[in-house]
Amino acid sequence: MFELNTKRLLANAARADTLELMDRVTVLREHLEAEALEIAEAELARRGITPEEIAAHGRKWKHRVLRDENGMVWCCSWCGRAAVAEEIGWHRWLGLIPIWRRRYRYCETHWRQYHPEAPWA
Repeated sequence: MFELNTKRLLANAARADTLELMDRVTVLREHLEAEALEIAEAELARRGITPEEIAAHGRKWKHRVLRDENGMVWCCSWCGRAAVAEEIGWHRWLGLIPIWRRRYRYCETHWRQYHPEAPWA
């Protein structure tokens, strides 16, 4: 087993986007250590996010996130939020030359950013 680095967890929570923290304490909750969960909840409270807002976020997203066959929630390829869409694309060397095909997973924000013309999945 490994030890959690509390200082690192606190710094990570302080840097994290509010939606990412809300994902952590709702749809990613079962995958977090108790101490990490407490830190994320405390950071949300410090930001003025109420337990009712957190619960509403969980209700909205719990059935929309992508999971593997074991129930593990997949995260966005670009950030730490839970993924809600997936596609196969090219991994590109230097952002230009296609090297191999790979899966890209997207949170709602990144799906809209990379697919502005596409309807929401």
